[in-house]
Amino acid sequence: MRSKSNILIAQGGGPTNVINQSLVGIIIQEKKNNSNILGALNGVNGLINNKFVNLNKLTKEDLSLIRNTPGASLGSTRDKPDEKYCLEILKILKRRKINKFFYIGGNDSSDSLKIIEEHSKKINYNLQCIHIPKTIDNDLVKNDHTPGFGSASKYVAQLFSGINFDVKSLPGVYLGIVMGRHAGFLAASSSLLREKENDGPHLVFIPECSFDISNFLGKVKKIHEKYGKCIVSISEGIQDSSKKLISQKVIKNTEYDAHGNVQLSGNSSLGDFLTKQIKDNLKISRVRSDTLGYPQRCFLGSASEVDQKEAFQIGAFASKVSYKNTNSFSAGILERKNFGEYKIEFVINSLDDVAGKTKVMPNKFYNEKTNNVSKDFLKYAVPLIGKKIIKTKSII
Repeated sequence: MRSKSNILIAQGGGPTNVINQSLVGIIIQEKKNNSNILGALNGVNGLINNKFVNLNKLTKEDLSLIRNTPGASLGSTRDKPDEKYCLEILKILKRRKINKFFYIGGNDSSDSLKIIEEHSKKINYNLQCIHIPKTIDNDLVKNDHTPGFGSASKYVAQLFSGINFDVKSLPGVYLGIVMGRHAGFLAASSSLLREKENDGPHLVFIPECSFDISNFLGKVKKIHEKYGKCIVSISEGIQDSSKKLISQKVIKNTEYDAHGNVQLSGNSSLGDFLTKQIKDNLKISRVRSDTLGYPQRCFLGSASEVDQKEAFQIGAFASKVSYKNTNSFSAGILERKNFGEYKIEFVINSLDDVAGKTKVMPNKFYNEKTNNVSKDFLKYAVPLIGKKIIKTKSII
């Protein structure tokens, strides 16, 4: 008879619409194995501060509600463990006889997990570390796409569709600053519900291609002269030819998180700067900008049914596989070789291959000359937002 496992689950990094689907997927599977299941509150921060909750006590009704609730139900953190931090964590894990640690998160969380695993080996502590992918940025390597992206992509697509109808009614220039950090997938998602040639967004600017203010102004002017309006989707992580973030040029006091990432959200500086450039140089009076910010992550009405299903399944998959493969690993979604009938396959990757690395938009997904997405990107991303999209029709 298999010995009872003592497992720990935690959530790290920015929350998403479906992060709790993965949490519940693990819990349900581990309950079948009669495991002792603990949750660490606020990621590794709760772990080091000995803040735990007994997840075995959650009922079927509790789990049904939690899985459809946005945000990290266990709380999250941006902490990055150093050696001292790790050794304290391992003391607590040993005292509680934890032999399996599931950490649901993105690049930085996978990096934190790798650091913990490395230190557990140094002290000969047998700890299986399992990373469950999560990020709206869709920037995890070794993954076709990541849980959380589909729902955020749906939010961005629907928001820009709504903006399109707004600007049709009262023409002008609109700039939407979209999350995504160093990857342009989310900004590109603004194009998923375009139907006509004159529909916005008319331009999409992503971090993978150098941003030049003269080119930007020239393109906006051309579109505005052609249609009498211009809608632009701009990634928060756009950078110049020297790889310097445009936001760093316009924000006076740049902030960084514990992982060394520039704080890109939380202010309107980039949108305000670009709006002023258009008004001053193109003499267009009606120019508006929004920094989309946190609603992209957990907006209650934007969950993609595809994203929800896959997030739940990958949590359950990782739990099942952990009994067959006792090494540490990162669960993943195998990259599709073509974009015909939508099918996915779950795989396991080495933590070393995933931790702290960043995936960016491939060249085939974007046309730098026109500053727009390609048909390949549409084929790739449209299935991820699901089919529960409001149908619309406009007279003009």
